[in-house]
Order: sequence, then C-alpha cells, then structure tokens
Amino acid sequence: MDAAFDIVIVGAGMAGASLAAAIGARGDARILLVEAEERPGHHATGRSAAFWTESYGGPGVQPLTTASGPVLRDLGVLTPRGALTIGRAGQEDDVAAFAARYRAVGVEIELLDRAGLEVRVPNLRADWTSGAFEPSTCDIDVAALHQHYLAQAHRQGAQLWCRAGLLGAERTASGWMLALADGRCVAAGVLVNAAGAWADAVARLAGLGPLGIAAYRRTVAQIAVDGPVPGDLPLVLDVAGRFYFKPESGRLWLSPHDETPSAPCDAAPEEIDVALAVDRFEQVVDWPVRRVEHRWAGLRSFAPDRLPVYGFAPQDAAFFWFAGQGGFGIQTAPAAADLAARLLTRAGPGAVDPAAYAPARFT
Repeated sequence: MDAAFDIVIVGAGMAGASLAAAIGARGDARILLVEAEERPGHHATGRSAAFWTESYGGPGVQPLTTASGPVLRDLGVLTPRGALTIGRAGQEDDVAAFAARYRAVGVEIELLDRAGLEVRVPNLRADWTSGAFEPSTCDIDVAALHQHYLAQAHRQGAQLWCRAGLLGAERTASGWMLALADGRCVAAGVLVNAAGAWADAVARLAGLGPLGIAAYRRTVAQIAVDGPVPGDLPLVLDVAGRFYFKPESGRLWLSPHDETPSAPCDAAPEEIDVALAVDRFEQVVDWPVRRVEHRWAGLRSFAPDRLPVYGFAPQDAAFFWFAGQGGFGIQTAPAAADLAARLLTRAGPGAVDPAAYAPARFT
C-alpha cells in the first residue's frame, strides 16, 4: 500500500473538484482525487458551452441551479446573457406552458410576441412567433470555476493524482483497497464515484450493480456568419429542443441539441451532426453561415430518470454516488457539492433536499 485516505474521489472534473473543495471546507478529512487523464477536466468539463439558466435540466434540477446562482455570482464567474426560448407559429401553447412551469417555482420569465422577439434576435425568420425570456441567465466561465475548486481543494490539503485511473477496487473491513493505473495502491475509507460517463463502470469495479447511467454525445460548433453577431444576443433555445446558440467572442456557438447514445469515450463530433446544426440554425435566422471554424463534442451522462444521483449506495455505506449530472453539472456545481459534502460528513440539512437524488430510488 502506498498511501491511505479517508475519501478517494474518482474523477477530477467539475464534479470531483467541487466536491473535494466542499468536503475540505468542512473538516480535516484526508482526500485524494484520482484522474485517468493527463489533466483534470479533459472530458465533459473542458468541452462545456456552459450557461447558468434556471429552466435548463427540468424542474427536478431547478432547485440545485437556483441555489448555485448566488455562489457563482460571488465567485465572479457569471456574465449576464439572458435566455430566449422560442417557438414557431402553432407552438404558442408550448411556450406558454414552458413559462408557466418555471414561474410556478419562482423563475422570472417574460412572455414575448413576435415584436418582442425581433428586438432581441435581428433577422429572425417570420415563422418564429413567440418566446419566453429569462433575464437571469448568464454565461459561466467554466475554466475559472474548475480551477477555483481545484485550487481550494489543494489549499485544504486534498491531493490530485493524474494518469491514475481506477483499475480495481477491493472491499476491506475498513473501506477499500484501490489499484490505480500509475501502479500505486491506496486505501480509502469511502470511495466516491464522480466519474461522469464512466460512473457505472466504476461501480462494477467495486462490485456494485450499475444504476443505468448512460452517456450521450452532444455536439457544438463555432461558426462565423455574414455580418456582426450582436453582443447582446441572448442564448437562444428551441422550445422543442432542436437547437441552441449563443454568441462567443464575435462568433456563435451552435448545437443541434443532439443526444446520441455513446459508450464512454473521448467523444468526437460527427459531420452529420454539425451539418444538422447549421441547417437548423439557418431555419431560425437570416444569417448565412460563412464557415464552421471549430467543432467538438462531449458526453453527457444521465440516470434513467434524468436526475442526478447523490448519496451512499444502499448496499454499501463506503461507496458514494456523485454522478448522472447530464448537461447541468456546471451550473449546479456549488449546490450539488454542498449537498453531497453534507451527506458525506453527516452534517445537517442544506439549501436543497437530497431525497429526490438518492441512489436508493433505483432499488
């Protein structure tokens, strides 16, 4: 055995980094983050076109997003953007239902008619007639937030080992004996599964049953269009979930809102998905696309009910799930990490009730 820790967290992306920082702020636990890649944040965290918007992820995720907002603002990682969810003629009821669903939980949303849409989205094609505007939506500086959590965890004594993916996990009387890809072997009192798309694989290594956490590919392209991109353009989303786009440094980031099932991997974009994104974009605005400058893809991982999974495994009190955070893990990071740290350290209740996210719901 090379070392012993109270808590070993598998995965040093946003989930693992934020949780390590939150645990460290609550006590003196010996914490180790193990990361399979050469640097943390290589997969979902490093490829996110993240934004903070309270309606993203559904009503079950909204409490985590709302609770995270003040922390993200205090950290200085938010830039005001606004979000506009739009519908075609005939989808007015869908837009109104979308607005009503989130107004009911306190989200500020303004319904817009065609004239209101034209003010916010120049050259919008005529068949887009209604929208719901969320003024609170912001861009997130993902890299700054991730580095903040890594630095905080380091100051509090947590260690980070890269190129040290988990190869094996043997249950012991006091926790776990873990074999890592760098050849080291460490003891852990609690094993935390923050492995994103690899979460079920980590559970299998530990001899636990998987929860059915599945990975899906999401494509993003950076495009240049004829004419300048308005600096105050909001994040624009389709009420039917077929696209979103937002300005970024004079260009546009565009996604076809795809969710293609994928094995856990180093995701790469498919040309057909990029072409689909451009086609859908040109059906929304009269901004001819001059070129696609960059394209990438990342994996989003969901539990079967599309809610995150936070808590100790019912069959093993030394195995903790912190996974299934879909595409909303960045915007919910502060509240999710606080919730999980409270569960891990047996602290009192926090801002969000953990019951809806407990892994026991799948047993």
